[in-house]
Amino acid sequence: MPILQYRCKACGKQFEELVKKFDDPVLCPDCKNIAERSYSGKVFSATGATQRKCSGNCKTCSGCSK
Repeated sequence: MPILQYRCKACGKQFEELVKKFDDPVLCPDCKNIAERSYSGKVFSATGATQRKCSGNCKTCSGCSK
């Protein structure tokens, strides 16, 4: 189970959450609105190499699989 970063659009709170699946909806602990995933920090490929132009959204990117 990964620990992912989230940001609430309603109140702006940034927090980390332990989730079973990365696409499960996560509620803000303060205002209980659905939070969106925050892509900050370094992103690594499956081989451990850093990606220079990675958005962190693997659904729309094929950069790590090349």
